[in-house]
Amino acid sequence: MHNYLTEEAINKLKEEIEYRKVVVRHKILEDIKEARAHGDLSENFEYKAAKRERAKNESRIRYLERMIRTAKIIKDTTSEDEVGIGKSVSVRFLEDNEVDEFKIVTTIEADPLNNMISIESPLGKAIYKHKVGDEVMVESPQGRYAVRIEKITVE
Repeated sequence: MHNYLTEEAINKLKEEIEYRKVVVRHKILEDIKEARAHGDLSENFEYKAAKRERAKNESRIRYLERMIRTAKIIKDTTSEDEVGIGKSVSVRFLEDNEVDEFKIVTTIEADPLNNMISIESPLGKAIYKHKVGDEVMVESPQGRYAVRIEKITVE
């Protein structure tokens, strides 16, 4: 599976990797050294916590590097009146006549709790490159539903 990312998103990931390798690693190593100085490692909570933090940091670095390696770089070629990456979209759910606003983002930026949906999500895929007034069927794990694009805002 590919992660759909823009060049900008990849650069953010690279910055985080660099920060974690240079700053976070150094801080964790200092924490480990300090914890070792306290003596008996078998009952040393600070030492165990620092080692756990090191493992989490290394895991995050590997995860981010894998995301970059498997990324499919996309460029938003949508016009201003089409749903695209970085744009906010008001969508009317036709079944219950409710309107909700979403920001369309790449995989790494997705945050459904804050209405930031990925172009890989069922709704994101369905409305991508559509225009105001278009009615679209969305195929989701919970079933099919229809939406109409009410408004598109370029940010």
